[in-house]
Amino acid sequence: MYAVVRSGGRQHKVAVGDIVEVDKISDGKVGDSVELSTLLVVDGESVTSDPWVLAGIKVQAEIVDHHKGAKIDILKYKNKTGYRKRIGHRQQYTAIKVTGIPTAAK
Repeated sequence: MYAVVRSGGRQHKVAVGDIVEVDKISDGKVGDSVELSTLLVVDGESVTSDPWVLAGIKVQAEIVDHHKGAKIDILKYKNKTGYRKRIGHRQQYTAIKVTGIPTAAK
């Protein structure tokens, strides 16, 4: 059984026990539980994609860690003018562990 969830403008395919890296959840602390909205639930024999049914289904997850991603180097250069600029960026992430995916009521 797995589900496709939305978090931070991105979609992630998750199953129970998976640890997923999502954009930072600023108001959560390590050990807190969070709910993620579902876009699709695939059970062994059925696929649920009806938005009316999925509105009541929230995937349960627990916050495991907050960390930074890999550094991205941005270099800007313009020819013959002496313009050079170097910028770096490290995205903030939250690692969550999926604890439960409820099934759709039939």
